[in-house]
Order: sequence, then structure tokens, then C-alpha cells
Amino acid sequence: MRLPLMLTMRTVRQMDSSQEMDSSQEEELIRFIAQALVENPDGVEVYTKQTRRTDILKLQVDPEDMGRVIGRNGRVANAMRSLLNASAYDDERPIILEID
Repeated sequence: MRLPLMLTMRTVRQMDSSQEMDSSQEEELIRFIAQALVENPDGVEVYTKQTRRTDILKLQVDPEDMGRVIGRNGRVANAMRSLLNASAYDDERPIILEID
């Protein structure tokens, strides 16, 4: 299961420091990771909700796959949040990942 994560890290590293990710690229990053983890990739939905100060990425998966996306002690979810924070480092708006 490391291969998809390594591919996404390579994708994040290939970006110039002057190039910012927009919300659709961040959605695709989270969708790619989640679909690689779950048993039912068709049940993965990612959408962005923008508030005044932050962007909220909502990840929805089937209830049977919730444990795979969250991981033990939330390690997988925290890793996805770390990738989002790294991708939005230069952006003024913080990104929050909510898993439903």
C-alpha cells in the first residue's frame, strides 16, 4: 500500500514553490489516497466547502471503509492532513480535512 502514497508525495514534490495547489488538485490528492486505501473506491466522495477563513475538504467513504481511512489512532487521517498542510503551505487559507 505504500506505492500510492509515494506517488502522491512525488506529485507534491514536483510542484514549484511558486505554484500553489487549487482546491480541485487538493481534492484529487485526497481522492487518490482514499481510493487506494478502501475496498470500495466508487464510494469515495471528496468536495470542498469554503468558509470565510478556511477551506474545508470533506471526505466521505462507505461505513465499512471508515477504519481504513482513519487508521489506528488516526495515523492515516493525520498523514493525509499533513499532506494537505504541506501542499497549502504558501496559501493564506488553511485547509481542514473532515472525514464523514
